[in-house]
Amino acid sequence: MSSTENQPGDLYSRITDKIIEDLAKGVRPWMKPWNAANTAGRIARPLRYNGQPYSGVNVLLLWSEGIARGYTSSTWMTFKQSLELGAAVRKGETGTAVVFASRFTKSETDGNGGEVEREIPFLKAYSVFNVEQIDGLPDQYYQRPAPVPDPVQRIEHADRFFRNTGAFIHHGGNQAFFSPAADLIQMPLFASFKDAASYYATLSHEVTHWTAPNHRVGRDLSRYAKDKSERAREELIAELGSCFLCADLGIVPELEPRPDHASYLDSWLKVLTDDRRAIFQAAAHAQRAVSFLHGLQPERADERLAA
Repeated sequence: MSSTENQPGDLYSRITDKIIEDLAKGVRPWMKPWNAANTAGRIARPLRYNGQPYSGVNVLLLWSEGIARGYTSSTWMTFKQSLELGAAVRKGETGTAVVFASRFTKSETDGNGGEVEREIPFLKAYSVFNVEQIDGLPDQYYQRPAPVPDPVQRIEHADRFFRNTGAFIHHGGNQAFFSPAADLIQMPLFASFKDAASYYATLSHEVTHWTAPNHRVGRDLSRYAKDKSERAREELIAELGSCFLCADLGIVPELEPRPDHASYLDSWLKVLTDDRRAIFQAAAHAQRAVSFLHGLQPERADERLAA
């Protein structure tokens, strides 16, 4: 990878341009895993070599690249990690860029001649390879994903997940939305959805909005009703959060936009064109929201106590 590819501005632009290209065709790139013709079994988040899931914008990058190259495995690793496992990336294989955000501290002189330290965020890229590009890995890396669990079990699992969040969900009417003033999620009756997965996919979107208040993760919704750009940003966060949750819970998301959401494509195009960091920020906010929701689950609480 050349040094210019590691320049933050260039990284933001290259990744954003790929997403804009899809949006301009009317395709929501984060929905591609479920639309792919070669999908077999449940969709999962991309995984690191140690089984830990990727997060934030890297989920979108690896989903997109995996589909473009036709990989069926969801596991990725660096060249060095493959060597440590006694394997080797095949000659001629090209890696896929993933990114991580970090900060460095810079000393500056303030207006009074004193020294102040300023934290400057930066983005770095590194390459990973899908296990299908690597020979000699231990057998478990080449095993096919486990069969999709029984659908009823999956839905019970989803029902339990949303119940454990403690969100107040009111059913009735024909609209789904989160009301910050009342701190409640409004959902149409379960029977009005085409299937159970559609109900939970819609709920996953609304529960991502529900994380916004300050006593949860703290996203500012004060300008949501008045500012089209702010509304588009929050809806992008909720859409990504919903996709992350659907992958985690084994649910198929809303492949066709809801009628009240179909108009967001143009708004997202404008936001991403005007701000090359917008998709990174949205993915980071979505990740925080989903991590918060996972943290409300009893098994996660048990894990924290055990640690």
